[in-house]
Amino acid sequence: MKAIVLRTPGEAVLEEVPVPHAMSEHDILLQVRRIGLCGSDLNSYRGRNPLVTYPRILGHEIAATVAELNPKHPEWQPSTTVTVSPYTCCGHCSSCRRGRPNACQFNQTLGVQRDGALAEFIAVPADRLYRADLTLKELCLVEPLTVGFHAAVRGRIAPTDTVAVIGCGGVGLGAVAGAAFRGATVIGIDVEDNKLATTRKAGAAHSINTTTTDLHTRLSELTHGHGPDVIIEAIGLPQTFRAAVEEVAFTGRVVYIGYAKQEISYETRLFVQKELDIMGSRNARPEDFRDVIRMLEDHRFPVDDAITHIVPMDEAPGILAAWNRDPAPFGKIVIELS
Repeated sequence: MKAIVLRTPGEAVLEEVPVPHAMSEHDILLQVRRIGLCGSDLNSYRGRNPLVTYPRILGHEIAATVAELNPKHPEWQPSTTVTVSPYTCCGHCSSCRRGRPNACQFNQTLGVQRDGALAEFIAVPADRLYRADLTLKELCLVEPLTVGFHAAVRGRIAPTDTVAVIGCGGVGLGAVAGAAFRGATVIGIDVEDNKLATTRKAGAAHSINTTTTDLHTRLSELTHGHGPDVIIEAIGLPQTFRAAVEEVAFTGRVVYIGYAKQEISYETRLFVQKELDIMGSRNARPEDFRDVIRMLEDHRFPVDDAITHIVPMDEAPGILAAWNRDPAPFGKIVIELS
């Protein structure tokens, strides 16, 4: 079968690789139809993802159909359209024992610690499949949106909250939609007007372009001087990590999704003075997948605005190179495999 293999940083090629075999009696063979690309794929392409080894098949934002019947799982009939949770969990670490397997210490995400789904076929455990009344294009958005939805859950967002999301790329857009889904007033923050326009369609009541507007002044205006009740950071830059703590309200909550690529210095006085809840958010839970699917089935998300590029499989290496050279024009990229 064909697959896009990232042989080394900056070198993605279309190759023939073996068709996968079931690793356990509960695996389902899928024909991959569409794959979305995300920021972690770009970081892997750039050699900046510390969790990736090479060569690696990318891809974890999956739209697929069941290719073969596994007699042990008759509920998954051939041609059933599905999306996939790309994570693993060990069942024994502290996170798993606390009922939070999304943060499993030994998680291996498709396309990151193990080969992903940017290939014609993939075998995955039956308990990782989700069916939905969605198009293939919509199914590619489920997993990236769940990451933002989970951050909204971590922030304990309620309808009375004002929530600011810093960074409105794919994951940040999910956080905007997740906060709006829970009834909050949402403020999207970014440096790209096109991303902010999509953010407003995804549920943000306000948006701030920090290249033209002072962040502190505008947040103060929108929150009557208090600051947002919750700030979700979805970029991973030192200045945005600090801004989350500086701008959030007293007794507010800060949720970090982004990985900072370098050490960060804080004014730690604010942690105590404001009595902040500061949390990380990792991956997503089954409940997050079900919520995102319900939102998409209700047509409450701007799918066509979020997806900016759809290309066939043989053009995947080229669009990865173009994305690396100039990320600004790209929103969500979707690769068509069949």
